[in-house]
Amino acid sequence: MKIRFGYVAMSVILEKASPSKNVTIKTYSRLAEVDPRAALSKVRRAASENLANTLRLLRHNRASGVSIYRFSSKLIPLATHPLLSGWNYTGEFKEELATIGSFVRDNRMRVSFHPDHYTLINSPREEVLLSSLKDLEHHCLLLEAMGLGPVARLVTHVGGGYKDKAKSLERFLDNWTRVPPRIASRLTLENDDKTFTAGEVLYLCRKLTLPMILDLHHFRYNTGSDSLEEILPGFLASWKGTSLPTKIHVSSPRSPEDCRSHHDYVNPADLYPFLKLVREFGQDLDVMVEAKQKDRAMFQLVKDLAAYPMIRQTGPASLSFT
Repeated sequence: MKIRFGYVAMSVILEKASPSKNVTIKTYSRLAEVDPRAALSKVRRAASENLANTLRLLRHNRASGVSIYRFSSKLIPLATHPLLSGWNYTGEFKEELATIGSFVRDNRMRVSFHPDHYTLINSPREEVLLSSLKDLEHHCLLLEAMGLGPVARLVTHVGGGYKDKAKSLERFLDNWTRVPPRIASRLTLENDDKTFTAGEVLYLCRKLTLPMILDLHHFRYNTGSDSLEEILPGFLASWKGTSLPTKIHVSSPRSPEDCRSHHDYVNPADLYPFLKLVREFGQDLDVMVEAKQKDRAMFQLVKDLAAYPMIRQTGPASLSFT
């Protein structure tokens, strides 16, 4: 069983390489009142820097043996804001995006986006649904401009419970008919830590033939009535036909008092029992580390797990479980 590890957006090892430089709408609006060109120029500079740093991060990943990476959703500041609706950012940054995509393909990296928490496909409010679809469209446009096919995925949660979780679960299915096929082909659904359990997400994934992301931290605090042993076969099966290894998210609680927030590092004991379960199915696994110390936490987790029985480190960000 091969296990690859990745991290989210930002490196704490590579200095001055943030891919998430932002321009607030307040700053943009204040500048636009005086000079609209200067306001857009500020956004352009931030986007250009984010894209340049993304390429730096990908090069850092290649040099460090990392092939799993999640792009920052803040690559293009204010991209979906109505005030910049006429800005063709994918056309303006065509070369930069194509270069990023070529690097990903040439180095056989697995990349993704995780749109923010306000992306709610199951919202009962029309304006929220339209905004969510617009945000998903934005992420899809970036991946298309990079020349990356459907293996480059978008990860999203089901949405809110809206005081009737069963109804909200079915509303997701109803609203799904409004998700364009080119977006739907990239989506994966993830269980969350407060509302929709892994079992409920797996129900949707089966209905819609979607792969599921299993977040072990979320599962720990929002288990529902299903055990990991019960969830595992369906979860693993959801990735069949995607040409991708099964994928999970892993993190550890910051403290007993703040159990839902992420710790700086990941306790290997929070992952090893799950790896033992997956090993019985003989499937490879990709692990996205969600920790405050980003790539440093990922590398440390790999080293820590290599000390466990039957595990051998095969690279800075990969293991073999025999």
